[in-house]
Amino acid sequence: MKNFSELSLCSRLQSNLAKQGFVQPTAVQARAIPPALAGQDVVATAQTGTGKTLAFLLPLLQSLMGGSGKSGINALILSPTRELAMQTNESFTRIAAGTGIRSAVAVGGMSEAGQLRAVRQGAQVLIATPGRLCDFLDRRLASLSGVQFFVLDEADRMLDMGFLPALRTIVKVVPAARQTLLFSATIEQSVAHLIKEYVRNPVRVAIGPSTKPADQVNLHVYEVESDRKLGLLTRLIGQEPGSFLVFARTKHGTDRLAKKLSHTGVKTASIHGGRTQSQRNQALNGFKDGQYRVLVATDVAARGIHVDGIAHVVNYDLPHVPEDFVHRVGRTGRAGARGTASTFSTRNERNEIRRIERALNVRLTPRSVAADLPRDSRASRPLE
Repeated sequence: MKNFSELSLCSRLQSNLAKQGFVQPTAVQARAIPPALAGQDVVATAQTGTGKTLAFLLPLLQSLMGGSGKSGINALILSPTRELAMQTNESFTRIAAGTGIRSAVAVGGMSEAGQLRAVRQGAQVLIATPGRLCDFLDRRLASLSGVQFFVLDEADRMLDMGFLPALRTIVKVVPAARQTLLFSATIEQSVAHLIKEYVRNPVRVAIGPSTKPADQVNLHVYEVESDRKLGLLTRLIGQEPGSFLVFARTKHGTDRLAKKLSHTGVKTASIHGGRTQSQRNQALNGFKDGQYRVLVATDVAARGIHVDGIAHVVNYDLPHVPEDFVHRVGRTGRAGARGTASTFSTRNERNEIRRIERALNVRLTPRSVAADLPRDSRASRPLE
């Protein structure tokens, strides 16, 4: 498949694709959509930013357009985070425009009244996080007995976050006679177990090395003293165009760095698990809209946050594990665009840099640090 026009989609979906500027599919879309349209189960792995969301939304919508579904929820999409669920819903709304197919979102951290109202008013598609959905099921506020189309999005991330018990609870009440699509950045042993248990004779789609950053991202490393990190970051922001996504290790460190950047005149927001959903939405939407040039985040934003055109990712603090490096870096260089990822490392962290390079089979290009960088007198320790 070289163009979306080749697919056997209804005219409304074809029109919506054209309006959204979708002409040529990405590699994962080209290989996953045709078997999914044919009703087969699919297990797909691909790097972040390769278009996996559309790869399951199109078959889902085409299936529901056939009108064979029962009343109530016919399709369930499970997401690991609120942000990913809400962004999936945004994509769904654009692609489903004019089809009459409606969605509901069930996520924690937000009022449940509106979510339940959307379910009761006849949403055919439920986009949910495991915890909130299990809560609804426990209280018999939602029924999954009519689900025919089941999507596990970012399956590896859900397992990383400890959602396996919730997944088991949910799968028990989803009909066995269903079509299942599983999308993941990686297929580790735990995910392989999920596949064996929940997916039937799947078509396997693997696009590129899932444990390596995309080739279109320039990887740089700066060896810099802790009290000069802020000066280096400020200089990069001043010298290079575009938006910056900066990763700190902890909630406290994220807020401190965002405040310091704001005091230098850089419009900055922060996002982490300790902020309310309203605060997280405001920060993310402001970053998307250009209100903020810099978003400082913990790893809550490493996966599933789809923001077009991020020019530069900065690892202000090193990630806990090499795999998180891939997901952080995957926020730039998306959909074929080029991007830059810079990693700040102290002299004592040289072994950590080598561990990342060995684990991911990559080379971080050393970049020099200017001798006149100012010192941050308050940076007695890294932002941890």
